[in-house]
Amino acid sequence: MELAIREAKARLSELVAAARSGERVIITKHGRPAVELVRCDHGGGIDFEKLEAARRRLGMEGDREPWPSEYDDPAFSRRVLGLDIE
Repeated sequence: MELAIREAKARLSELVAAARSGERVIITKHGRPAVELVRCDHGGGIDFEKLEAARRRLGMEGDREPWPSEYDDPAFSRRVLGLDIE
C-alpha cells in the first residue's frame, strides 16, 4: 500500500492496522517514498536465529580462535575484575 502524506493523515488508524498485520505501507512525499510503516516486534532479547543467519551470510562461520583456557578459571576472572585484591 502506497499513499501520500495527506491521505495517510486521514487514514492513520487503518495504516497502522495494515502494518501490524504485515502489509507493507509506504508513505510518499511529493510522489517519492518517504517512510515505511512496519510492525514493532518487542520480543526482547537476542534473536539467535537471525544472528546466526547474519553470521553465515557474512562468512563468519564458527569461532576463529578459541578462548585461552585461563579464561575458564573463576579465580582468574576474579583477579581480572579486581575482586581478589590482596
